[in-house]
Amino acid sequence: MVRGGHGGSGSASFRREPYTPRGGPDGGDGGRGGSVVLKATNELVDLSRYKRRLQWHAEAGTPGAGRRRTGRNAPDLVLDVPVGTLALGPDGSLIADLDRPGATAVVARGGEGGRGNVHFKSSTRQAPDFAEPGLKGDEREIALDLKLIADVGLVGPPNAGKSSLLRAMTAARPKVADYPFTTLDPELGVADIDGGRIVLADIPGLIEGAAQGAGLGQRFLRHVERTKALVYVLDGASADPWQDLETVRGEIAQFSPELERRPYAVAVNKVDLDAARRLKARTRRTGVHFVSALTGEGVPELQAVIGRLLAAAPREALRPGVVEVTRLPVRGSGEPLAVRRGPAGFVVSGDRVERLLERTNLDSAGALEQFQAALDRIGVNRALEAAGVKPGDTVTIADVEFEYQP
Repeated sequence: MVRGGHGGSGSASFRREPYTPRGGPDGGDGGRGGSVVLKATNELVDLSRYKRRLQWHAEAGTPGAGRRRTGRNAPDLVLDVPVGTLALGPDGSLIADLDRPGATAVVARGGEGGRGNVHFKSSTRQAPDFAEPGLKGDEREIALDLKLIADVGLVGPPNAGKSSLLRAMTAARPKVADYPFTTLDPELGVADIDGGRIVLADIPGLIEGAAQGAGLGQRFLRHVERTKALVYVLDGASADPWQDLETVRGEIAQFSPELERRPYAVAVNKVDLDAARRLKARTRRTGVHFVSALTGEGVPELQAVIGRLLAAAPREALRPGVVEVTRLPVRGSGEPLAVRRGPAGFVVSGDRVERLLERTNLDSAGALEQFQAALDRIGVNRALEAAGVKPGDTVTIADVEFEYQP
């Protein structure tokens, strides 16, 4: 849950000078509430801090004061998230894709500050005794979902040795053991290839049905969506490594046909074992690279192949490093004015009229008079009369009930 800070209330103040105890209005405006902003950074690698704390609220703006002093605007609450984080709405809709360092997204805007009574002085109202309350900040539930960003994804069946191969090519130290599903979360490593730094991701083992979620397949597959190239890692000691390759490629294609078309290489691991050596001796397939993560055999050659894959991969258009990814719709620009007859009277809805109500201090007679004039000005009274309202009927706006009097 994220919530922008509420706007500060305007001030209903009057000048007080010698011999002028009640001068003209001089109430200042309230300050704006802080917004909640997500910012992508390479300093974080997971979302664990957001599992420990589920609610994040920005500060409220401070109230205005006399002598036309404006309240302080509250600072934005900036929440750092790892590069690759998706912000999703409760229905799964995408709010923002923070896919590069410095990318930001406003996920809950702060409320505007209320206007002080100095704004309501007119030729017919010389001493307005009311000011506007500040608007509430946006409040919404969001889900954060992390998709790792890597140049190359190592994919293959369980126990093919992807983690061991990642260790052999990078400084990463993933957990390695001789049983399936040792890796339950993707691991990242950085390799120096052809003078450049390349990020590799070890994606947990894929089994048949992974695209439909078998073996946590969809949870794993989503991490390869951002990779530029794939390396299919096979177990050279498997009963049928080529069938394993077809199974994995089939799952990739079902999950994302576009992902299946990306540049790839095939690496058969465990060539230090007799079964893998026999497979190497009899295979006639081209483009297959035999390696041993244990002894390092073939690893430098595979790294060179990965470098060529990335050089040939389509390059994304250059994008600025810092950009605001998304903004929520502007308040007041959505639902139009509507009047309907309800079981207990008439119900008026619409962003503009609800915003007007939120801006009104209902405890002030002057503010209520101003509110009534504004309703007439934007056509609410005409709409009610067209719907058949009668004097004394109950009119509800945003859960606040009024008695209609023409």
